[in-house]
Amino acid sequence: MTSMPPPYQPLHYDGEPYPVIVLEGVSGIGKSTLAGLLAKRLKASSLHTLSAPHTEWSSTVNSKLRSLPQLAFYLSGLLHASDRIREARMHSPVVADRYLSSVIACHAAVHRLPVPAVTTLLEPFRPYLATPTRTFYLRCSEDELRARMTVKEDVKGDDIDLLAIPDRLPRLLANFTSVAEDDESAVWLDTDDKTPEELAGWIIDSLERSLA
Repeated sequence: MTSMPPPYQPLHYDGEPYPVIVLEGVSGIGKSTLAGLLAKRLKASSLHTLSAPHTEWSSTVNSKLRSLPQLAFYLSGLLHASDRIREARMHSPVVADRYLSSVIACHAAVHRLPVPAVTTLLEPFRPYLATPTRTFYLRCSEDELRARMTVKEDVKGDDIDLLAIPDRLPRLLANFTSVAEDDESAVWLDTDDKTPEELAGWIIDSLERSLA
């Protein structure tokens, strides 16, 4: 973003940055649990996109704003998360629960938009965003997802809509597949019949091999 005025440039930090691990996938698939395990085992910083202060506003934004203002809100959350990632990765690895892919896939699913249409709108801001070392896309069977949703503690409106609105889940799954195809950091991870501890061990081993 060299054409942008200096106040709009991402902050630069000297030194070799630590890895950034992003977990992507539909609500209820186990991202938060896995992120907590990874942060503990890697002694990593962790964040959720959206992080504060955006997380407190998301329900109101989803219910009150039309599609383009909604996207602008989630874009601002991405830019803020990127600033936090750039700073945190100078001191430790970073584990992010959701990032750019979720914004694209979820917004496109909710508003019944083609993934390329959302991607194009966000493209001018991509140079500002910190680049993940690896993005792990979690997937499981629909039966397994429904079972996990029944024990999810922090159920939100979006979680209910995922299974209640006809074709929301298939569209969202298709959107994540589409986004991952153009994501150079993408790694698919099947989570059926695997414990969070097993998944965390696999991710750490995979990361170590890729950085060796």
